Amino acid sequence: MKTVKPEIWKEELAEFKEKTELFYAGEMDKGSYKGFSGKYGSYAQRSGKENMLRLRMTAGRMTKEKLKFIADMAEKHQIDLIHLTTCQTVQLHNLKPDAVFDIMEQALDHGIVTMGGGGDFPRNVMMSPLSGTEEEYFDVLPYAEAAADYLMNFINAEKMPRKLKVGFSNGPANVSHATFRDLGFAARPDGLFDVYSAGGLGANPKFGVKVAEGINPDQVLYYIRAMWETFRAYGNYENRAKARTRYMQETLGQDGYRKAFLEKLEGVYQSGEDLTIEMNENGITKTGDGSLAEGQWISQQKQPGLYRCHYYPIGGSIKPYKFREIYDIIRDMDQVELRLSPDESLYVINLTGREAQKVQKVLSDGARTVFETSVACIGASICQVGVRDSQKLLQSAVKAVRDADLPDGVLPQIHISGCPSSCGTHQIGAIGFRGGVKMIDKKPQPAFVLFYNGCDRQGSEQMGKEIGVMLEEDIPQFLIELGSTVRDSGMDFAAWVHRMPEGVERIASSYLR
Repeated sequence: MKTVKPEIWKEELAEFKEKTELFYAGEMDKGSYKGFSGKYGSYAQRSGKENMLRLRMTAGRMTKEKLKFIADMAEKHQIDLIHLTTCQTVQLHNLKPDAVFDIMEQALDHGIVTMGGGGDFPRNVMMSPLSGTEEEYFDVLPYAEAAADYLMNFINAEKMPRKLKVGFSNGPANVSHATFRDLGFAARPDGLFDVYSAGGLGANPKFGVKVAEGINPDQVLYYIRAMWETFRAYGNYENRAKARTRYMQETLGQDGYRKAFLEKLEGVYQSGEDLTIEMNENGITKTGDGSLAEGQWISQQKQPGLYRCHYYPIGGSIKPYKFREIYDIIRDMDQVELRLSPDESLYVINLTGREAQKVQKVLSDGARTVFETSVACIGASICQVGVRDSQKLLQSAVKAVRDADLPDGVLPQIHISGCPSSCGTHQIGAIGFRGGVKMIDKKPQPAFVLFYNGCDRQGSEQMGKEIGVMLEEDIPQFLIELGSTVRDSGMDFAAWVHRMPEGVERIASSYLR
């Protein structure tokens, strides 16, 4: 198995710099630049005056070295907005070209790759963020990291799908959505993987097709290669709107797709190329020191005496100075690192009780309730393709719920996407919103489509039911009425929905347009 070296990517940065300078000089249009720059993990923002840059964090893992690098760059370039994404990456925003060039190149020296962060390329490999630290079927981190290294060989491959998202789950919580990715590896109690393929959110969402059961984990790379070969043969790469693996379910049918995938897999094995993963044991060796910790966002790891702290910046928009604060507090703590979660939060793991109490003080400015852990994409104020400002909606909703003094538990974590691309994963939230427009008296009004009762847990997966359209200005009041009704019942949201399965739709009905 080959690993692409940083020097290779550095050789390609000159072309990115050339095209970026042409764009800012007005000699390249936004659409052409977007088609080019995505390969490098960077896009021009909606204003056309600044860029964003996406830092890949394989499996959501952020070492101290990577943490320090982000802190250094945030200070050096006076970055004012950083967003944690639902694909376990870090997005730096409002960057001038020189900052993009500098960060992109220096990142490679710190084990951070931006290549393939956008465009028609393999995206960041995702993983259950607590793999290796929680009760699980087995630790999937080594396989996720091996997959990420291998996938970098496909950055310049021909006929790639418009995105290729690969995920690994360590148990039925399915936090990484392994059962509905382009390619997903779902751990089993027997130490093997089930493999799912041709799934995905966004427009025309699909759950994955189970193409294999009980594969040995060291065989993962063969399935990645087969995924590429299958898309080359059957994917609609001539129509960008359908250049995603999930559309092969429509053209081939599920049985036909499974048959096609397995035929390509057999061909990969017959090629004689050795893609077996060689395991290196690098597990957690740290143990507790007898100190204890407790707090709302502190929980115990499976390692005796170790803890993790959970931090939810509202909407995933983390203050840039936070990276320095976290680094300063953990830099001398043995084996401590960060894990980014697909709900735009982060964990600090491998802490003794005493260390956990120190870290939690630094993270005390995050979400206070389950509702405040809600997910929102970066939104239309920044994103070129965004329709609505999902961050603005979430901020308005959080303020309204706080002002109403609703107790924790009466509202769930909600998911907000600014457009059908589903970067806020609205289809799998207990409540989800997707940005849109509603014509009122022949005038377009900011609005969101309401989704209800989505679920990502393996075995219970379902896309949220589309309920109707709600004006943006009415959503905070809808949430207040919903939360107040649940509060008055004396139950939490989950229990209330179980008792009143039509309750959300009934309350929403008076707000729909």
